[in-house]
Amino acid sequence: MTTELRRLRNYIDGEFRDAADGRTIELVNPATGQPYATSPLSGQEDVDAAMAAAARAFPAWRDSTPAERQRVLLKIADAFEERAEELIAAESENTGKPLELTRTEEVPPMVDQIRFFAGAARLLEGRSAGEYMEGLTSIVRREPVGVCAQVAPWNYPMMMAVWKFAPALAAGNTVVLKPSDTTPASTVLLAEIIGAIVPKGVFNVICGDRDTGRAMVEHKTPAMASITGSVRAGMQVAESAAKDVKRVHLELGGKAPVVVFEDADIAKAVEDIAVAGYFNAGQDCTAATRVLVHESIHDEFVAALAKAAAETKTGQPDDEDVLYGPLNNANQLKQVAGFIDRLPAHAKVEAGGHQVGEQGYFYAPTVVSGLKQDDEIIQNEVFGPVITVQSFTDEAQALEYANGVEYALASSVWTKDHARAMRMSKNLDFGCVWINTHIPLVAEMPHGGFKKSGYGKDLSAYGFEDYTRIKHVMTSIEG
Repeated sequence: MTTELRRLRNYIDGEFRDAADGRTIELVNPATGQPYATSPLSGQEDVDAAMAAAARAFPAWRDSTPAERQRVLLKIADAFEERAEELIAAESENTGKPLELTRTEEVPPMVDQIRFFAGAARLLEGRSAGEYMEGLTSIVRREPVGVCAQVAPWNYPMMMAVWKFAPALAAGNTVVLKPSDTTPASTVLLAEIIGAIVPKGVFNVICGDRDTGRAMVEHKTPAMASITGSVRAGMQVAESAAKDVKRVHLELGGKAPVVVFEDADIAKAVEDIAVAGYFNAGQDCTAATRVLVHESIHDEFVAALAKAAAETKTGQPDDEDVLYGPLNNANQLKQVAGFIDRLPAHAKVEAGGHQVGEQGYFYAPTVVSGLKQDDEIIQNEVFGPVITVQSFTDEAQALEYANGVEYALASSVWTKDHARAMRMSKNLDFGCVWINTHIPLVAEMPHGGFKKSGYGKDLSAYGFEDYTRIKHVMTSIEG
């Protein structure tokens, strides 16, 4: 007996629609490996319709008062709370994430972040007016940029959608948002919830593949393109956007160094690093994936981390004892396994290193030691539940190893020496440095990297300002 798959649809100009040409993508639940729905494979006609709707809606939304936009965002946050269980179910079906962890670790921050940007909407101000030339007064206006083309990733489909639409709408922009081709279910539900609150055309969702995203970025209408994704995708977006000199916001990959000095609390460091490395199956740009340990405590640390890995559990979404669920898709499972299969002879797998079960895309929590700085697994993003460990001799070598990759998103330092922590935080070339912790985020603080991790900030007033433009107005006061 064949089960009929649920059909997801695009949300354009206040209504749900199939792709204009009827094409679809089959969606697979990564916890089971089985299809559960189809989503539109949107083409140029769908992109044109969504952009036209966003452009029509922009003037009225731009001219709404900050207080009006704040009220709308607060209503959205309330609605997310009221329908949290539906969102959790959709996100888990998308990703295979544990239900309980999604309930406690994702929905509350999402709601808080929307409320933060609701408040930020009323702080949209320029510098005070002044006379910088005799007889003339200058005013700085901060304005929305226009229509925003936004592409969200598959590792945190709901939360990354929030990071994109909330600041954009708060600043007075309109949005065309595309979820990943593997995880559109929760974003389509977001569209249903948001669409009942905002004017039609202000928020649009189109589903599709990389060609759909490319058509969005290359479209003449958007003033800004924002993507969270791979370095390769970010480079393509930047190249496409350059043809129209569009503003670009890129949050790309990461390879976070975790520098553990000899005076660190080893037990606490191991416990926290294991969680920060394996949470969400390591599918996090800020994950604690690349541990650098002082040589004097290296062996002790590796043994303790391997033990923590062996005690870490992965499994089905309804199992409340698991820390993480499956990898997102079959290709990602193949990629993670490939890194382990290609390890050099000098590397040692201390724990894990294999697929778990025959159903779904689960991979064991893994620890790899004995690695060199130029090894593939050190230089490239694995995006899986794999933690590597290297040893260093002194602070200078720790910095050399930490900064010696092309990514520069997040990092952490573990030491009781305050002066050393301050030196390291100054010299680590990463957009975020945590000290004696790893991975906490708050709405008030910026998130974003340097180098091939991209540019622009998410969250915070800095992320809000990225969705605005500056205009100078000068007027004569001499009559």
